[in-house]
Amino acid sequence: MNLVSTRYAQSIAHARRIAEVIPGGVDSPFRAFHEVGGDTVFFDRAKGSKLYDLDGNCYIDYLGAWGPAILGHCPEAVVTKCQETLAKGPVFGAPHVYEMQMAELVIAAVPSVEKIRFVNSGTEAVMSAIRLARGFTGKETIIMFEGCYHGHSDATLASDGHQSSSGIPGGARAATSLARFNNLNSVESLFQTQKDQIAAIIVEPVAGSMGVIAPDPNFLSGLRSLCNEYGAVFIMDEVLTGFRVAFGGAQNLYKVDADITCFGKALGGGMAIGAYGGRKHIMDKLQPEGDVYQAGTFSGNPLTMAGGIATLKLLADNRVYETLEARTAQLFAGLRRIVEAHQYPVQLPRVGSMFSLVFAPEPVQNFQDSLTIDAQTFAKFFHYLLDNGIYLPPSSVDAACLSTEHSEAEIDATIDIMTDAFKHCFN
Repeated sequence: MNLVSTRYAQSIAHARRIAEVIPGGVDSPFRAFHEVGGDTVFFDRAKGSKLYDLDGNCYIDYLGAWGPAILGHCPEAVVTKCQETLAKGPVFGAPHVYEMQMAELVIAAVPSVEKIRFVNSGTEAVMSAIRLARGFTGKETIIMFEGCYHGHSDATLASDGHQSSSGIPGGARAATSLARFNNLNSVESLFQTQKDQIAAIIVEPVAGSMGVIAPDPNFLSGLRSLCNEYGAVFIMDEVLTGFRVAFGGAQNLYKVDADITCFGKALGGGMAIGAYGGRKHIMDKLQPEGDVYQAGTFSGNPLTMAGGIATLKLLADNRVYETLEARTAQLFAGLRRIVEAHQYPVQLPRVGSMFSLVFAPEPVQNFQDSLTIDAQTFAKFFHYLLDNGIYLPPSSVDAACLSTEHSEAEIDATIDIMTDAFKHCFN
């Protein structure tokens, strides 16, 4: 048995076993190592900035559970609040005080949100927001952007990109028009040719599935203006950016308001959550007041709302974002020195604590640019880090995240290990 097999013996055994009962051995394809190769690691527990696998290996975690672990794993205040709530009942199927309190906290943090509905995932939030936009406008076509990811509903997988799928009805594809991220001209031309059909634009304010791509200075405000001009609903998918890049999300960071905003991930502090909210006159189109249907047995359940309340109260302290910025800046200052000194073909984009290491010779600004990313070299880089106690997303295009629990010493250690990983890949 080689060293790799010994290090991951339990994970390898479980990967073989789980593949017999769960397709691909995962409940979400993002968790598989199909892009980087090798066997998926099975984790046993997580605390703070660390992950621990079944074999007892410890990792400094930059996956952050794909975004939710903004305060690190198992923050004490969130765990305590959830434990107290669980003892009283995790789900009632009826209204309760926590969902009201959670709604009030989000509305206070995001000026464009006047009413909000809670669901169970980001996919649900986006799916429901699109249905609401169509019901509100009486139109069907949705403008999306090549390479942006909005969950796995038919409406959002109707575009070509990194996450394509069979099984999508032709009608769903026909009701989607694709534009290019950071290109207002591509959006305006769609409005000019389909202005009587377009219900909404949906956009990730910071694209997180083709590297991390920040919006150009006038991009989001330009989308806002086009929606105003043509009577379309402006949907911001802040499932990843919401309460991650700033308190209240990218809207607060870039000073652009949406008509409907979708949330998830960091909003729940580790609990399964989604939400969509917006202007009162739009949200009131939902049943039972309006005629747009959306429901869910576990939507707004007490356990999830308790975790969300505890999380938002912690995030309201400005020191949280100061810490996130300081730690991420420390990491990137160290990496930039190495990359520039050796002229490695690696880009280092980030927005706040959301970042990526993009193995491409030039900056990536849209989906077409992302096709130049060297996935093979990234896979080599990923496995070197994995074997040396650093966990990144097992994908060359998806955003990594940092938490408040990452210490200065852990960042320094990460820089040292990544320096060696670059040498391993390029020398």
